[in-house]
Amino acid sequence: MSDKSTILAANAAFYVAFATGNADDMARVWAEDDNVSCIHPGWPAIVGRLAVLGGWRDILSGADRPHVTCHDPYAIVTGDSGYVLCIELMGPVALAASNHFRLIDGVWRLSHHQASPIAPSTSGDADDPPTTPTRFH
Repeated sequence: MSDKSTILAANAAFYVAFATGNADDMARVWAEDDNVSCIHPGWPAIVGRLAVLGGWRDILSGADRPHVTCHDPYAIVTGDSGYVLCIELMGPVALAASNHFRLIDGVWRLSHHQASPIAPSTSGDADDPPTTPTRFH
């Protein structure tokens, strides 16, 4: 399996943990050191494994846990680091996301996640409602 395929599989595991609300699976995806960070939409940056996993535990255990799906993942890999750019759909809301990974002992581990809302684009036709782009490449 190529590095791009392997990092895309690690990215998919992240979204499965998110979709199932499994905090243990989420913890397994992340690097096991304090050189990790996360920026959720509307949140300040979270740094350090305990803080990042605490944030995820709060999100995953919440009664109003968002349903997020990953679309159009695109991997860029250089040596023992890489990242996946994708579109997260949360209902009608589209977010641009980047998931940064490091190759640690032969396994791609998440080291940074960031998601930000995408501004709606307009079609140019006043009768058509604004749409949110779902592709970035």
